[in-house]
Amino acid sequence: MSQALFDKIETEQFRKNVGTFNVGDSVKVHTRVVEGDKERIQIFSGVVLGIRGRGLNQTFTVRRISYGEGVERIFPMHSPRVDKIEVERKGAVRRAKLTYLRKRLGKGATAVKEKELRVVGGKAENVAAAASAAPAPTSAPAPAADAAAAAK
Repeated sequence: MSQALFDKIETEQFRKNVGTFNVGDSVKVHTRVVEGDKERIQIFSGVVLGIRGRGLNQTFTVRRISYGEGVERIFPMHSPRVDKIEVERKGAVRRAKLTYLRKRLGKGATAVKEKELRVVGGKAENVAAAASAAPAPTSAPAPAADAAAAAK
């Protein structure tokens, strides 16, 4: 099989409406489930632990806590069974894989900092980056109660 033919077949299989999400985001993955002669949509929501692969082989892992147990599912990115991917919350993480969340229990297992954004002059800006660039505050004036006590 020639590479050109292989590439043509592969590009036909790509999904156009794949949502943009990153590792650490809380997502809802809507999948089509066939039960007998009926088809329904099943929603799996959780935190994206990692994204691997490229092209049609790209997959992502979503983890959630269900009845006190950690449940992970690996979804193919371009699968026709994945109906849509909704991003509930953007996460601010500094790792490509969040496998350390597997060891955590309770709320700590899903605790990922929320990405803080603010709008400045018509464009979104990361709050953490803006705070580090801001000058250090100078000493504040003394409150009136302290000034009255010092006068005595």
